[in-house]
Amino acid sequence: MPISGWVANQGYKLPENREDIWLPEGAAPTGEPGAGATARPSRIPKELSDTAWFTERGLTYLRGRAGKPWFLHLGYYRPHPPFIAPAPYHAMYRPEDMPKVVRAASAAQEAQQHPLMAYYVNNINQASFFHDGKALGSAMSEQQVAQMRAAYCGLMSEIDDQLGRVFDYLKQTGQWDETLIVFTCDHGEQLGDHHLLGKIGYGDESYRIPMIVRDPRPEANGTRGAIVERFTETIDTMPTILEWLGLPIPRQCDGRSLLGFCEGQPPTDWRSEVHYEFDFRDLYYSKPESALGVPMDKCALAVVQDETYKYVHFAALPPLLFDLKADPGQFVNRAGDPAYAARLAEYAARMLDWRLGFADRTLTGYRATPNGLEVRAA
Repeated sequence: MPISGWVANQGYKLPENREDIWLPEGAAPTGEPGAGATARPSRIPKELSDTAWFTERGLTYLRGRAGKPWFLHLGYYRPHPPFIAPAPYHAMYRPEDMPKVVRAASAAQEAQQHPLMAYYVNNINQASFFHDGKALGSAMSEQQVAQMRAAYCGLMSEIDDQLGRVFDYLKQTGQWDETLIVFTCDHGEQLGDHHLLGKIGYGDESYRIPMIVRDPRPEANGTRGAIVERFTETIDTMPTILEWLGLPIPRQCDGRSLLGFCEGQPPTDWRSEVHYEFDFRDLYYSKPESALGVPMDKCALAVVQDETYKYVHFAALPPLLFDLKADPGQFVNRAGDPAYAARLAEYAARMLDWRLGFADRTLTGYRATPNGLEVRAA
């Protein structure tokens, strides 16, 4: 059943435009830009939110397993535009307590860093994120950004509470200490940093995501609750689950299991840098490819980043190099600085090494013999 049907079955009268259930009720107060960065709650109660609906679907699945083995991928839509939280989450956080925005003194100054940055600064509209957005995202004031972030945090707390319902069910049914829980997500959000909105470009904000593993095995008792300050990547999720289940990890998996960290025995050869990529070819609502005159198949960037430097390689645009110790906000591109020429070459070589090491390995675990294909030892 779609969520709108579920909401209607709960006795809630749907508006003529069903999508309006996520918007605030009534007119905006004087001086507030409608349903944009608003302090008002969504008109739908928390019991009928999409976060509650996803939770109900997950619990329905778990109840239906009746003791049989199960695997649940419980995905939530929030926090996601429109950034409007139901009561009481809309007022759970104060805008003045939010982290300060990290951005250049002006949008024009930010845009000077790189052609791709300039495109996004000058073309991302608030209308893609707020129901009645009229201006560019880069035109948001610090106050508006802070209000958006407060609502965003409220939406995250709503997810926390709904996950609590799932965890309570596992405890009540005796499954809590038999269940591996991995909490992560697909992307981050700029939330005003660098005058940007959305999951775009090469900013850390778009790629910094949670990776929380709750391993119920006795081997993990000594590390439970610990914070690990090491580089992980989304590709580590699958190997972690497979190893926990005692299943072989296919050679084609680029990631590595995180269970060593849970057991207090992290691998000695763990990665010292993190990698991520972004494809910026034209979409229906965003067309940097056309604006920048870059061929479709070269609308790509790749990043290699460690504790000290961040290198951004473009297929058809100038590179970027940030000195993270001297410039943690990543405002100064050192790629054209002669003093950083050797460092630029070093990180470009690292990028090439990484790309070569993780090329398509569909058949690299096999060798041809007179008897056919044989599996190679790793």
